[in-house]
Amino acid sequence: MEKHKDRCEELIKILNSASDAYYNGREEIMSNYEWDALFDELVKLEAETGYILPDSPTQKTGAEGSSGERETHEFPALSLAKTKEVSELKKWAEKKPVWVSWKLDGLTLVLSYDEGKLTRILTRGNGTTGTNITYLKNSIKGFPLNTDYKGHMVVRGEAVISYTDFELINDTMEDEDEKYANPRNLASGTLSLDDPEKVKERHVHFNAFTLVYVGDEIKSWGERMDFLSKEGFTVVEREMVNADELEDAIARWTNKVESGQMDLPVDGLVICYEDTEYASSGSVTGHHATKAGFAFKWQDVSAESELLYVEWSCAASTISPVAVFKPVVLEGTTVSRASLCNISEMERLGIGKECTLEVIKANKIIPKCISVKNPKGDFEIPTNCPVCGAQTQIRISPKSRTKTLHCTNPDCTAKHVKKFTRFVSKQGMDIDGLSIQTMLKFMNEGFLKEFADIYHLSEHAEIIKQMEGFGEKSCTNMIAAIEKSRQAHPVNFIYALCIPMIGTDAGKKMIARDGFEGFLDRLKSGKGFEDIEGIGPEKSGSAMEWYENEQNRNSLKALLKEVKIEKVHPKLSGEGKCAGLTFVITGDVHHYKNRDAFKAYVESQGGKVTGSVTSKTDYLVNNDLASNSSKNRKAKELGIPIISEDAFAAQFA
Repeated sequence: MEKHKDRCEELIKILNSASDAYYNGREEIMSNYEWDALFDELVKLEAETGYILPDSPTQKTGAEGSSGERETHEFPALSLAKTKEVSELKKWAEKKPVWVSWKLDGLTLVLSYDEGKLTRILTRGNGTTGTNITYLKNSIKGFPLNTDYKGHMVVRGEAVISYTDFELINDTMEDEDEKYANPRNLASGTLSLDDPEKVKERHVHFNAFTLVYVGDEIKSWGERMDFLSKEGFTVVEREMVNADELEDAIARWTNKVESGQMDLPVDGLVICYEDTEYASSGSVTGHHATKAGFAFKWQDVSAESELLYVEWSCAASTISPVAVFKPVVLEGTTVSRASLCNISEMERLGIGKECTLEVIKANKIIPKCISVKNPKGDFEIPTNCPVCGAQTQIRISPKSRTKTLHCTNPDCTAKHVKKFTRFVSKQGMDIDGLSIQTMLKFMNEGFLKEFADIYHLSEHAEIIKQMEGFGEKSCTNMIAAIEKSRQAHPVNFIYALCIPMIGTDAGKKMIARDGFEGFLDRLKSGKGFEDIEGIGPEKSGSAMEWYENEQNRNSLKALLKEVKIEKVHPKLSGEGKCAGLTFVITGDVHHYKNRDAFKAYVESQGGKVTGSVTSKTDYLVNNDLASNSSKNRKAKELGIPIISEDAFAAQFA
């Protein structure tokens, strides 16, 4: 008995430490797979012995949360009972209509509204108290600041960061201590930042999953979700079924994850009753309400494979190891690669030059190595950067003591991948199919060293088609997008050059004054751009300093051999059909390709486009004239004309 008690205490200590790191955005101590296995062991021991301590994770709703101003939840944020068995879900459903939705893997937030205004945002914390982060209300998407409903309302939901944004953010973090193990940790770490602008840059999105309280009587859970959607909330995806349909529904939803359709991180499914009155009639046992909902977590599936070699890939300043192993089938897909994160993780796992790896797909998406068997020999750490060949250096983080490998060359192409991202962006050369991860792959293969190399990727087409994530169609589409970009608008081209302080607005002023040839002449002659209205000495000096750098001059020269700059001379302000007028464009457009194209037309005709309606706005363009949006309401208050796109075309096109 004493032996079992000791093991319970040991498990509680390990699990609570891992949860603390998980909930507060710090470096991941263990995978969900490992945590679930230890948690299941603890549940079994507690049931056998009856020895249950107050701080056991089986009795808690979560970690305490990050430091900050702590406040009490109006309604306790209890956790859901969990199962990996569909039969248990069907039994719980009791032949009643239930809703299936995602168990999103982010940070739970609780929003309060009064008199139609958002008044408080609390993190879940320990379920009883949370951290007040209302100061971030303008930095998180997915909920309205003002609602048509004027009574007291409380909404609970999950703040998440997509896999796409997670990879983009993580790959461009140069400080290893800033990197995160998964999107959930990134979301949690992001919402503990004090800088609202930094939080906004990371694209945190709120997804409402419960209308906790509303003064009006709405007994249907589905109607409560529809109510939130109409009020302007992003609401979690959902489907209503009965108990007999539940197994098929879970199979369909699971397939969405396994087939790669989900960009949002999920770690299971949630079912809840359609009848909210019945759902609230349950009791509270331990750390959850018995009828509030039930969480389904997928069975963990692992496979063993023989390590073939470790591939080292450079991103920003970090060179990260990736295990390449004999292909195995996991969760219905073939897997042959898994990130090993860093040198410390390789040491923790006990990776050898030869070994057998046990691999899972974390949350059915990300391949992850969780253990090693039969290691032979020591793994080798490269002494040269795979991108530029410069000497590498092992660094130990002062905070986490994590060992990472770095390139010592400050001019290594991989360290400037953000510039390549700007080059291919829509504001730049508008090249689809070249994500930051794709370009890093090409850099590590030696295909990309400067911007002009993008226009020679077709020479490596046969190799690219064989690379993971590519194929005949994706490679063909990428090359077609590159070829299309050879015809470039001068403003887009200037933006793509990544000249410090010179964005599209400055580019438009430069081109409006002298055209593209005049832009080049000013750079080459040293005349600068100070005399152009809206540029000034600081921006002009930045452009001239950029051109004085030989590497930049050579890059520009090489690019001009690959692209043809359109002969476009935008009209100066004071000329054109929109001259002197300020427009706000909102909603969907149909005459123009998108709102950016619409904006470009207005500016080419001497007009100005802003993002918000003010007393200086001349027209609000909205195809939904009857919309009750905040922009329409503001325009009506100020007496500003609201016109459709058709009306705009008739008057200004």
